[in-house]
Amino acid sequence: MKNNNFDGGTKERYIIPDFLRGIALMGICLANFPEFSLYTFQTPEAMAAMPTASIDTVVKYLMYIFIDGKFYTIFSLLFGIGFSIILTKAEQKNKNGLLIFYRRMTILFLIGLFHLICLWAGDILILYAFLGFLLPLFRSISDKKLWVIAVILLLFPVLVDTGILLFGWELSAPVIKATQHFHAKAGISTENFPIWLAQANNYGDIFNFNVAGAFIRVQEFIEGNRCFKVMGLFLIGFYIGRRRIYATLEDYTTHLRKIRKIGFVVGLPLSVLYAWNVMNGYPCRLPGSAAIYAFSVFPLGFAYCSAICLQYVKYNERRKALSAQEAPNNTGIYQIVASTGRMALTNYLMQSVFGILLFYGIGFGLGAKTGLVHVAWIAFTIYLFQVLYSFFWMRYFRFGPFEWGWRMLTYGERLSIKK
Repeated sequence: MKNNNFDGGTKERYIIPDFLRGIALMGICLANFPEFSLYTFQTPEAMAAMPTASIDTVVKYLMYIFIDGKFYTIFSLLFGIGFSIILTKAEQKNKNGLLIFYRRMTILFLIGLFHLICLWAGDILILYAFLGFLLPLFRSISDKKLWVIAVILLLFPVLVDTGILLFGWELSAPVIKATQHFHAKAGISTENFPIWLAQANNYGDIFNFNVAGAFIRVQEFIEGNRCFKVMGLFLIGFYIGRRRIYATLEDYTTHLRKIRKIGFVVGLPLSVLYAWNVMNGYPCRLPGSAAIYAFSVFPLGFAYCSAICLQYVKYNERRKALSAQEAPNNTGIYQIVASTGRMALTNYLMQSVFGILLFYGIGFGLGAKTGLVHVAWIAFTIYLFQVLYSFFWMRYFRFGPFEWGWRMLTYGERLSIKK
């Protein structure tokens, strides 16, 4: 199914990438809000003292099994697909696709930098933009080589972590020192770190925390080998976009069923092992933990994608089999959630705003004292609210607010936001 009202014209915009992006936003919200609520930073004693401690442990296991890493996997695949679409559309218009893409990445980098420093130190946009600059290097590589490089990148963290274990590499040492410097400068200590943002009564405290937190984020990227993982997923997404699989799902149902089956059979049991490993302080050590991550998170993320695509194909087949009078209208669940995905940048940034207002001291100050089960419900409720306002926004406007600005700056032209 495609929407012929993309960009206010007759350009094709297929529903399934936007729907997947909308679903990924749900998982990202659920994954990020334990940090927004400061629950992640609490000591084991503080967690155990919460009234919901027993059920929080169960929820934490479930989130590691079904949520953690799986939805940024989907988001990263979609980013690679988007790169291929940008190049294709630019070529159709006889425009310089690379120039457009580089300009788009530069603006995204600046948005990510603003988000990282001014709103939330858990930003992912800045990494996406940084790695996005490298994507054009792979545009002329054959499909086979693209897959080989992608798989190597996804598994490369196992090799890196083996080197850290054997040779004692300290790759993140410089950023750790920078974090310590800015923490000392702001007066942030080990004792007040878990509650700093909940007690922040002015924006300056949040800004100081985020400046140091930006280096912690870089440390997480380095120690989690995130660059290799995300780049590998970008390349797989680029392959999907180049083959236009998202536009011809019916031709790939056999492949999708295989991916779904293998993804769940392999990914789900290993995700249980992954959750156990994390919850028990990584007894599998660095290389083992990296291998468990690679063979649990990515297969299960791919299985999610495949299952959603297959369900969409069934929905589309049923819709085509019905008469015009019986066919569902354009406000079905796919169109509603796709509206959320069409303004993914706006919704991602707004999740940070909601998190600040709810959990930080300058807002309602619920941070550091809300159990994980309640945090999960809050995150899901916020996501549902985003689905609702996105649907109504996209009925009257062509772009989300931030997407509108991003697009105008990318193409250097004035665009009408109203339909």
